[in-house]
Amino acid sequence: MYLKLLSINYWNISLKLMLFYFSSIWIKDKSWLAKAENKHGQTDHTSIANSNTNKFHLPNYKNYKKWLRLTIYILFLLIGQTTATLLGRLYFDKGGNSKWMATFVQSAGFPILLPLKLYFSSKTTTHLSILRLISLYLSFGVIITGDNLMYSYGLVYVPVSTYALLCATQLAFNAITSFFINEQKFTPLVLNSIVILTISACLLAINGNNEGNNNNLAKGKYVIGFLCTIGASATYALMLSLAQFSFEKVIKDKSFNTVVCMSIYPSFVATCGCIVGLFGSGDWGTLKGEMRDYEKGRIIYVMVLTFTAICWQVSSVGMLGLIFEVSSLFSNVINTLSLPLIPIFAVVFFHDKMNGVKVISLVLALWGFLSYIYQHYLDNMEAATKAKTEIGNESIGATTEMC
Repeated sequence: MYLKLLSINYWNISLKLMLFYFSSIWIKDKSWLAKAENKHGQTDHTSIANSNTNKFHLPNYKNYKKWLRLTIYILFLLIGQTTATLLGRLYFDKGGNSKWMATFVQSAGFPILLPLKLYFSSKTTTHLSILRLISLYLSFGVIITGDNLMYSYGLVYVPVSTYALLCATQLAFNAITSFFINEQKFTPLVLNSIVILTISACLLAINGNNEGNNNNLAKGKYVIGFLCTIGASATYALMLSLAQFSFEKVIKDKSFNTVVCMSIYPSFVATCGCIVGLFGSGDWGTLKGEMRDYEKGRIIYVMVLTFTAICWQVSSVGMLGLIFEVSSLFSNVINTLSLPLIPIFAVVFFHDKMNGVKVISLVLALWGFLSYIYQHYLDNMEAATKAKTEIGNESIGATTEMC
């Protein structure tokens, strides 16, 4: 298979080089005829512009690299989010009940990113002072701590179906925050993607009610869980928009090191906040008994928490990478796409029931995802065409001034 791909790429490149070669010969002939006909020694500006424009018919490998990075970030977000959510369910189903521990593992995996921080260390110095950077990372860390804790309370106090429905509102919240903070432009394809993905998540919630996923909770706890989940969705949407604003307007560093730093330092602050919460709430004293009574044993208990923390960090890198490369709204679209994937994997690992509603939800999610991807492709094509036109106009203007 790899040999076929290599051979196909070889012939594609060969054909493009041949076309470039013969087109350059044709341009030279045209310029020679123009010089022969021009008795006053004037330069043929059209041939020069064509020769300059012809260079851009070669493959633009920068675009290939960008799409490769986007693919990697999307996989990180989808795989990390789906796996971490399934492991979180395994933690609660088999005997775990600490909300602060569930919050702790969402940010405690940041040490695995330290090798990336050392390897991709940026050589350029940022224009921000150390105090402003600390304030930025500290603010995001506090927001992450509160957001993760609210999600944990919602997962415990609200039925799973209602929880999924409320989490789906984060895409609508993010559309609002990205419009006001990031000046996001809404095209028909983008609006179609938002509506379709929201419907997809709502179908999962309705299906959950039909399957009887309800908890016998006190009304007061249900209200707390409802408000916490709504607040967490709105806070998450605001955090994504603020992250995009920080990348574009505050940090202004185009290296991958920026993404790694934005994941490591706020996660460190959030982890410290969770440790304070563990000791302050008294959950720390119950963890030993929780580990002892865990249905799968102590080793599985530790492994579940460890891999949950790792997966959340992988998801965080993917989320921030998509914000860095595209926008906060695009990152949230991919995040919402993972919601229909979770029930599919739950069928395999937790032996949940599979029905037509889940399949339709997945198809709608893919539809919304492809709609946004196509809009991003059109935006890239428009930007590339505009860049070619500007370069062509500059070359014509330069030759005119020389004459």
